[in-house]
Amino acid sequence: MGNGYILALDQSTSGSKAMVVNAEGRILARAAVGHKQYYPQPGWVEHDPVEIYENAKAILAEALTKAKLKPAAIDALAITNQRETVVVWDRETGLPVYNAIVWQCRRTGEICTRLKQQGWEGMVKDRTGLLLDPYFSATKVQWILENVAGAAARAQAGKLLMGTMDSWLIWKLTKGRVHATDYTNASRTLLFNIKSLQWDNDLLKIFNIPATMLAKVQASNTGFGYTAVNELFAGEIPIAGVIGDSQGALFGQTCFEPGMVKATYGTGSSVLMNIGSQYREGAGGLVTSIAWGIDGRVEYVLEGIVHATGDTLKWVKENLGLFQHWDELPAMAESIGHNEDVYFVPAFAGLGIPYWDTDARAGIVGISRRSRKEHIVRSALEAIAYQIKDAVDTMEAGSGIRPRELRVDGGGTRNSFLMQFQADMLQINVVSTEFAELSAMGAAYLAGLAAGVWHDKTEIRKLRLEGRTYVPSMEEAVRNQYFQGWKQAVGRILTR
Repeated sequence: MGNGYILALDQSTSGSKAMVVNAEGRILARAAVGHKQYYPQPGWVEHDPVEIYENAKAILAEALTKAKLKPAAIDALAITNQRETVVVWDRETGLPVYNAIVWQCRRTGEICTRLKQQGWEGMVKDRTGLLLDPYFSATKVQWILENVAGAAARAQAGKLLMGTMDSWLIWKLTKGRVHATDYTNASRTLLFNIKSLQWDNDLLKIFNIPATMLAKVQASNTGFGYTAVNELFAGEIPIAGVIGDSQGALFGQTCFEPGMVKATYGTGSSVLMNIGSQYREGAGGLVTSIAWGIDGRVEYVLEGIVHATGDTLKWVKENLGLFQHWDELPAMAESIGHNEDVYFVPAFAGLGIPYWDTDARAGIVGISRRSRKEHIVRSALEAIAYQIKDAVDTMEAGSGIRPRELRVDGGGTRNSFLMQFQADMLQINVVSTEFAELSAMGAAYLAGLAAGVWHDKTEIRKLRLEGRTYVPSMEEAVRNQYFQGWKQAVGRILTR
């Protein structure tokens, strides 16, 4: 066991967080910073990967200082990340050829439509478990190669690399010595065959992406090299425990058995169900991905993807100015007692499960002269719960498994109104944890397994600290009325 300390980095859509975890699974210190969001055209979303890397270095150092530890005390650096967001960079200079294109970005809708018309959708779903949608990485890389001057030729010459944010950070932290990713992140690119566990040459041809751009794919709890001397700290720190953020939260929630379900309430939301070691194709808009790869064994998940949850509340706060502080929201929602048929459908980037309507746009319906800002705020909170219910209902229908409970994490779990409304909509218990940073905690657990801090999942299961449990209390007739109103509101903004 070394010193029993893990340094974990969570690179998410809105910012980055770092924390130090000890062998008892306690968070000793935290640091966080946001980064700029770029919207060059409607429906386009970008990040500056250099800004993100510099932010990551700063907060990792800050967290270590707050914990009053020296770098030599750290057994491993863990990384979890926003998944489909992708960077293309120059192999020699280490500089991006374009901004990172974010998972929310819809600019590649025409590419996806063209590929569907050419008949590739079935093969893509069969090999990757995913939908042919702009959400995933491959068409984003294809767009960069087609639209950045000289990029396609440089890629064909082997001069460019691509990767999700974990790959980018690992490359930078190791000063170009390691170009690697883990199974979970690879499984979100539309380029990785999740049955054979290899990059798929046929898919690379479909998207016109050279194989020389790709990272080595590894199990989530293996070593990913060492931070370069003087790049992060004076000495080297092993990088181990790399996992996409949603899967990291599933691991952090200790959802180790088939049928266990978690929901992460972040910028968007991901509802994951562990389905064990056997691949199963998702139906009804569900996708199948890799949960994690540990010690030579890969497990799978069914996933329901929700594009806008926390992002909805951010829009209400920043664009409409309806509230100033996040802790105002529960009281505002509860002050009116009922939504009075006001519904918010937050299709800012289309709608995810079960609709997958790329062209749908957001709408607020049912507004009357009685409506106040509290109705808009409440409708935004309710919309999050309705979308999660859509995902869980589809998951139950597709798997034949009714979840016993929903384990939840992310910033939204701090909102008591939302969590209670979620339990009422699902009619199952909603169980939060003592802390919200489950993605980072999952990565820390994996790094600890690699470094010998913990030996197996049984030890890790004992570390999880449950928070509050929300028990359903709404009458069935009222619940049905609410959800029927949501379905009608969605029907008004769907384009197909």
